[in-house]
Amino acid sequence: MGARVFVALLLTFALYVSTFFLFNQEESLRNFVFDFKVHSIIFCCVLSILAGGIINQFYDREKDQVTKPFRTRIQNFLKQKYFLYAYIILNLFSLGIAGMISVRVFFFFLIYQFLMWFYSHKLSKLLIINNLTFVSLSLYPFFGMLFYYKTFSVQIFLMSVFIFLMLLIIDVIKDTLTKNADKVFGYTTIPNYFSSSTSGAFIVTLLIVAQISSGLIIWKMGLHSIMSYYFAASIFIQIISVFLALNKTKYSKFVNLNMLRIWIFVGIIAMLANGIHQHYFI
Repeated sequence: MGARVFVALLLTFALYVSTFFLFNQEESLRNFVFDFKVHSIIFCCVLSILAGGIINQFYDREKDQVTKPFRTRIQNFLKQKYFLYAYIILNLFSLGIAGMISVRVFFFFLIYQFLMWFYSHKLSKLLIINNLTFVSLSLYPFFGMLFYYKTFSVQIFLMSVFIFLMLLIIDVIKDTLTKNADKVFGYTTIPNYFSSSTSGAFIVTLLIVAQISSGLIIWKMGLHSIMSYYFAASIFIQIISVFLALNKTKYSKFVNLNMLRIWIFVGIIAMLANGIHQHYFI
């Protein structure tokens, strides 16, 4: 459960940074701080994400006993019904707040919560659909804020493609580490359905496309900001990731997975630093 809380906190931080420095093009910091509607929407996102983590753990509990034994032993101190109670309470609380904001926001979160349940219940065991759905649900709150501010541009589209590809690569690499457990418990993933060579080629292909997206972002932004330097460095990180993906040892996969996860976090920090620099030092 602690890992879920950490992920929720990280997503909250990422939502605030991207909302103010990427999607919000006109509102001042003072107005943003006192924009309780935005804070309420982000709070609803956090509650829904925590609820989604609980229901995912509920459906994955047999597999988690193999892949995450320590966390499972801790969770076993509480009966599963208490986790379900928490899941219902978090979702209802989120929908209650969303309903007070607007009907549209209410349905936005109702759909989000339904999709997270449906993913955990059915889609997580379907080939390729499981990866695409997981990544899409991870980005769902960000697209919600994008539509809220109606901030559309080629640059934001390219950045969305970049982060989608990076999260997809991370998810597929993660599946290579749980390949055997996934197969035993009926999860059809790319690594346990295709050969190791095909899975590796798929990851490498995604990394090459991610490199192309990084290059396009640099071409669009120019190489004169912190974010553009981040995407330039991303090409180097993706090249390293290609070599790690070609190395089929478990250690290489573990290093690759954590390197890319850390690089996503570095991207959030880079966006924060870039936003502060542009808003207050230029």
